[in-house]
Amino acid sequence: MIQIGPYSLDPAEPLTLAALIGGGALLLILLLLLLALRAAARTARMTEPLAWQMTHLGERVQGLSDGQHQLAGGLNHVSEAQASAQAHMLQLMEKRLAQVTENMSENLQGSARRTAQSLGELQQRLQAIDKAQDNITKLSGDVLSLQDILSNKQTRGAFGEIQLTDIVTKALPSDSYALQATLSNGKRADCLIHLPNPPGPICIDSKFPLEAYEALRRATTDAEVTEAGRLLRNSLKKHIKDIAERYIIEGETADGALMFLPSEAVYAELHANFPEVVREGFAARVWIVSPTTCMATLHTMRAILKDARMREQAGAIRRELGLLFADVDRLGTRVENLDRHFHQAAKDVSEIKISADKAGRRARRLDNFDFEELAPESESALPVPGAGTAGDG
Repeated sequence: MIQIGPYSLDPAEPLTLAALIGGGALLLILLLLLLALRAAARTARMTEPLAWQMTHLGERVQGLSDGQHQLAGGLNHVSEAQASAQAHMLQLMEKRLAQVTENMSENLQGSARRTAQSLGELQQRLQAIDKAQDNITKLSGDVLSLQDILSNKQTRGAFGEIQLTDIVTKALPSDSYALQATLSNGKRADCLIHLPNPPGPICIDSKFPLEAYEALRRATTDAEVTEAGRLLRNSLKKHIKDIAERYIIEGETADGALMFLPSEAVYAELHANFPEVVREGFAARVWIVSPTTCMATLHTMRAILKDARMREQAGAIRRELGLLFADVDRLGTRVENLDRHFHQAAKDVSEIKISADKAGRRARRLDNFDFEELAPESESALPVPGAGTAGDG
């Protein structure tokens, strides 16, 4: 293989071999020159686009360099703007964070204060609940004690008497009643009210038919209700009869007596479902009262006692009024005497002033050495005989 510029000659090819053998060296040289020219022309044609591309590439490289410089400037501007925005954002976030922290602190303080207040109120309510629980426990004990008291007839009677005593002592003066008073027949009344005649002293006796009433409350069938009602009716009728026989004495007590029921429930049951018992009490002149109606009745009795005492004291009041009138009359006389004395004293003071004026004028004349004959006094200034002015001059 023979290499001539960009061309290669293969001695094995027929043309190449003929030229080498038959044309001689000149032909070979011409051939080589032709081949060289062709190669140069081709090289020139290939070099022109390459030069244009190199020129264009240089322009593009310059453009890329300019763009790179612009890009670097833009990146610097963007970096500065980003840094400024980041700083502003950081300040805003710090401000917001401070506000949130302050609000959270205030909210936490407010919540803590409200929580403490709520806990205080809760503690007070718990204390009130504990106190109420203690009161309920005490009340339960009192109820049990009351049940124990009411379960026994003697203690139940004492309970009614104590309640009656409490009502009477609150409603009446202490000298207008007697507790556990003994009558001429030997019977002892729970309370005797000293009312004037008429109607006269009236007795109050306490009765408490608890067993019959509780049996009536516990009754569930008609037969039980009927039986309990019969027991309560008979018990009340017996109490009415006993009071009428023991505590109504002609000439000693009033023509009637009071039966005190220390339970409003029994009194309401009696008037609601046993009106015939109430009518029987009216017929026997025994009036049934409860704590409320007993208080009202005693207040009426207090008014009667007050009126009676006022009538008893009417004579004394008239005597006192007579003495008071005499005292007022004497007082008027003494006031007149005092007024006369005041008038006389005023007259004496006026005359004393006249004498003092005359003495003053004489003293001034002596002070001026006036030895001339004194002018005669005016007739109005001359003393009146018997007027008590002796000693003037």
